[in-house]
Amino acid sequence: MSSKPYLTGHYTPVADEITATGLTVEGTLPTELTGRLIRNSHNPKPGVTPTHWFKGSGMVHGIRLREGRAEWYRNRWVHTPALDGAPYMTERGPDLTVSTAGTHVIEHAGRLLALCEANFPFELTPDLETVGAHDFNGRLRTAMTAHPKEDPVTGELHFFGSSPFAPYLVYYVSDAKGEIVHSAEIPGATASLKHDFAITRRHVVFIEGNVTFDPAEHSGIPYGWSDQQPSRIGVMPRTGDGARHVRWFSIEPGNMLHVANAYEDGQGRIVLEGPTVDREGFQLSWNWWVGAPERGTEPNTRSYTRRWVIDTAAGTVDEQIIDDLAVEFPTLNEDYLGAEHRYQYAVSFPDQEGFGGYGVVKYDRTTGARRIHQVGDARLPSEAVFVPAAGATNEDDGYLLTVISDLKQDASQLLVLDAAGLDRIATVHLPRRVTAGIHGSWIPDSALDNGED
Repeated sequence: MSSKPYLTGHYTPVADEITATGLTVEGTLPTELTGRLIRNSHNPKPGVTPTHWFKGSGMVHGIRLREGRAEWYRNRWVHTPALDGAPYMTERGPDLTVSTAGTHVIEHAGRLLALCEANFPFELTPDLETVGAHDFNGRLRTAMTAHPKEDPVTGELHFFGSSPFAPYLVYYVSDAKGEIVHSAEIPGATASLKHDFAITRRHVVFIEGNVTFDPAEHSGIPYGWSDQQPSRIGVMPRTGDGARHVRWFSIEPGNMLHVANAYEDGQGRIVLEGPTVDREGFQLSWNWWVGAPERGTEPNTRSYTRRWVIDTAAGTVDEQIIDDLAVEFPTLNEDYLGAEHRYQYAVSFPDQEGFGGYGVVKYDRTTGARRIHQVGDARLPSEAVFVPAAGATNEDDGYLLTVISDLKQDASQLLVLDAAGLDRIATVHLPRRVTAGIHGSWIPDSALDNGED
């Protein structure tokens, strides 16, 4: 057995690709859930031990639901040059097609794209076979973030490419048809790690934390914490020449991997929320990711939700930790992305002392209430993906989809929860234990050119 924590327990890679049909369902699947839940993860091939969890090759897991049935489960490696050992660095510089493609998977303009922030996206077929690298017809000149934002009003996809070398940050907009219509280098950006960002109705919000390029880091992911790296938020108008007007605001030291949401409040201030870690929290996670964990710790043990309120008129930022529960992977009803929302969701983790446990969390930002669906001992849920209900009238009318890694049963299930009350609606039993992963998406049939297999 490997001594690397990211190859053991919930993160033990699966060794092959399978397809299973006619999955067993407990409860009643809503008939309106007709589409695919596709989730990505790091899953190195047998015999391969990556030097960092993030270096493991990407594998997508898909579950096909249709009219109350769970028709299939299948898993496929994303077949990039990296899967066969091709080097990222070449004599001509980095090869942006040499991707793990193991962070996220989205749909835009009818294409399924597997994402990793250091590379081009990789297109997949609806049955998860690899098509190849996608560079937006040559308009994508850099790597692409694994966390693009699709504007629910315009259908535009906003994203960025970041690099430890100049230009450090390039911003892109793709229209609803999948064509890049705008790109701009962002002045003032640094080599700080930029994993996620936010959009509001009127602004783009970039986050630079204390984790930055570190050439002395030999894990294969050349980043580390630096007290000298300023922690900042960049605010840019969503206009054609917005890059000329970006403003950077200093914030407290920390690092954010994932944004919950951002919006303009009634006073015109920008409100941004998401889990963050301090120096100790980052180091605890990093030690686990590189295979040298402290006893009893795992990632996210000091990850707490923080809120920033940016008053661009006054030039001030108010910030505070708004919850003491260790959480990560925030999600919401994406119809509210960029607008003020009431509810958001997350996955809870045991804290640094081992208190608490795994669960799916719901926050009511109006009342301050927090509700947790406990999934059980040795059961780790994946990011909870929100799917709106047909004819929804309330923000939380819908479903949460999460895949459980169950170590005691050596099995996995897809849980379908009522997003309003977190009650279980249905359980789909999967044919194997699915490796704990990172991000995924619900892809309704209507989003694909051909929903049939």
